[in-house]
Amino acid sequence: MRDTQTVNLTIDVISDVVCPWCYIGKRRLEAALAKLAASQPELRPRVSWHPFELNPDMPPEGVDRREYVRQKFGDGERARAIYERLVGVGDQVGLALAFDAIRRQPNTRDAHRLIAWGQGLGDADALVERLFRAFFMEGCDIGDRATLAKLAGEAGYDADAARAYLASDEGRELVEAASRRARELGVNGVPFFIFENKVAVSGAQESDTLLEAIAEARRKAA
Repeated sequence: MRDTQTVNLTIDVISDVVCPWCYIGKRRLEAALAKLAASQPELRPRVSWHPFELNPDMPPEGVDRREYVRQKFGDGERARAIYERLVGVGDQVGLALAFDAIRRQPNTRDAHRLIAWGQGLGDADALVERLFRAFFMEGCDIGDRATLAKLAGEAGYDADAARAYLASDEGRELVEAASRRARELGVNGVPFFIFENKVAVSGAQESDTLLEAIAEARRKAA
């Protein structure tokens, strides 16, 4: 699965798989890269995914989603307005976000471990996409290891190898340290994009804004 093509555009994305803006940001990044490929087909970008735990103190088994939303947003009207806006933005980028399908707010540490595992095989994009879709469109509990292994298989990875990896403790400290390090570096919200290790963009910005950042980063790296 490893891409052997020469990489001449590095993109680092700090995100969490339970962050709807991160899923929207992924679509906007893809749109930016599609435009870039059309105008500069010689470029070979590589996107690397880095963990950020929005709820680092979440119990390993997660919590009831309805109670989580109540504690986070208080009254139902505020939550309803926020999610209605997100659904509208999701529609604009082709995502049918189904927040009502979510029954459990998960701890995402194992999901981040799995992404790191997939990335070690060469590319984690298909896995990241499957995790986002499973949570935001299908309401899957992506804190459950059996579910994670199944999703890895559906994304084209070896489900048995994923299951064995998740059963171990491998990668846990690295994920925790990376998430802490991001906060120490000033990342307090995701998605957070870093282009060529030169230019950073915070938030799910429009594709043209991301293209401008890529162009600036390439100028600085030249």
